[in-house]
Amino acid sequence: MLSIRARGGTLIPPSNPRLVGWWSDGAAPGATRGSAIITGHTVHTGGGAFDELGRLSAGDAVSVTTGRGTITYVVSSVTTYGKKALAKQAAQVFNQSVPGRLVLVTCEDWDGTAYLSNAVVIATPKK
Repeated sequence: MLSIRARGGTLIPPSNPRLVGWWSDGAAPGATRGSAIITGHTVHTGGGAFDELGRLSAGDAVSVTTGRGTITYVVSSVTTYGKKALAKQAAQVFNQSVPGRLVLVTCEDWDGTAYLSNAVVIATPKK
């Protein structure tokens, strides 16, 4: 997992579609407070790290491996936002004052030339 930053208010995944990136200005995975944001590409022809992200459902387990070990989360929601809708919900989705959680983000809804939406998965630490 690569450390990434937002450019111009936009979170940009790593250029390699098989890798995911962690937003280093947010919480770290496993933190007790804040949203750990991880983003990756969806590739409409296959081969993206997050190609299947939108297929997750509430209750599914998601694991993140860090230098300190593996952290398991349980999916609480999967939401698809139009690009403008996600921008309007950004403060809520990327909130850093909530109890520790994981937020996974990728593109969705390929129309033949561009992705029209973002899939956002929110997960909480497994108890």
